[in-house]
Amino acid sequence: MSRKGYPKPWKSYEEQLDLLISRGLAVTNRAKALDYLQRIGYYRLSGYWYPFRERSGPFIFLDELGRKPAKKHRNVVKVALDEFRPGARFEDAVKLYVFDKKLRLLAMDALERIEIALRVDISHTLGEIDPVAYLHPELFHDSFSRDLNNGKGVTRHHEWLGRHARLINESKEEFVRHNKTRYGLPLVIWVACEVWDFGTMSRLFAGMRERDQDAISAKYGIHNGRTFATWLRSLNYLRNVCAHHSRLWNRNIVDQPKLPPADEVAWVTPFQDDSHLRARCYLLLRIARHLLQVVNPSSSWPGRVKAHMETFPDLTHLGLNLAGMGAPDNWETDW
Repeated sequence: MSRKGYPKPWKSYEEQLDLLISRGLAVTNRAKALDYLQRIGYYRLSGYWYPFRERSGPFIFLDELGRKPAKKHRNVVKVALDEFRPGARFEDAVKLYVFDKKLRLLAMDALERIEIALRVDISHTLGEIDPVAYLHPELFHDSFSRDLNNGKGVTRHHEWLGRHARLINESKEEFVRHNKTRYGLPLVIWVACEVWDFGTMSRLFAGMRERDQDAISAKYGIHNGRTFATWLRSLNYLRNVCAHHSRLWNRNIVDQPKLPPADEVAWVTPFQDDSHLRARCYLLLRIARHLLQVVNPSSSWPGRVKAHMETFPDLTHLGLNLAGMGAPDNWETDW
């Protein structure tokens, strides 16, 4: 049964490969290409050969009266065509896919350490105030604990408590069962924090009072805790991309972090006036490196990331390089 309104028919793996070849994608080993299509899938791989496609345009969108907008307001786009650029090869897309997979694994390695350390920072800071501080709205910023969230009729704190309760209720961890049995509910925050995921943690940090945020962010060399909150939110976005095995290397980062002043954190300088660099994953990797310098200064992670980035496939014949993931000039000196 075909899906009504969807114009593209089902195709066999052979037909998928023949379609790509007809559009100009070179295939040097047909058997291997078919194997990749069967194991990874056409749709997932298409994100990696998308940059190989020819472009038409550029086109400028007109305003509602059909006029060309002023230059600074123009939305200029190039449309991807079905045909591939000369020299594009199926194996190049696979190389990009493998590079991206290893990049995501490296990102997850850093995010695990950062998440665990920040759970401790948050639970230690709030736990000193009250062992179950997370239950008390007066211990959080008004925008989190009093303001209603987008017409939902509840506060962000109320929503957060619902998420937290589900995590406690669904947890199969022995330490949760033990604490419930011996001490009952609610769990003290330094125990409860162990069930938080990155998103739960980052949302609670965003709702904390400014002085409490600042106390934690200062540990990482960031004086403004609100800026630090955007770092955690963006790292949570990065974590979700990686956890769902989504393409990372040239993804446009929707949830972009704010940057501290360059006189506070010198390495942000190249990113401040470059919207492309701020919208790519390299910035989030650099933020992770900044945090790991505090969490684990002796970590081999920065060296492993640098070594991996140096393995980026040679795609100069297609105009692709590390700039696609937002790496600034001379990025190597920063690792």
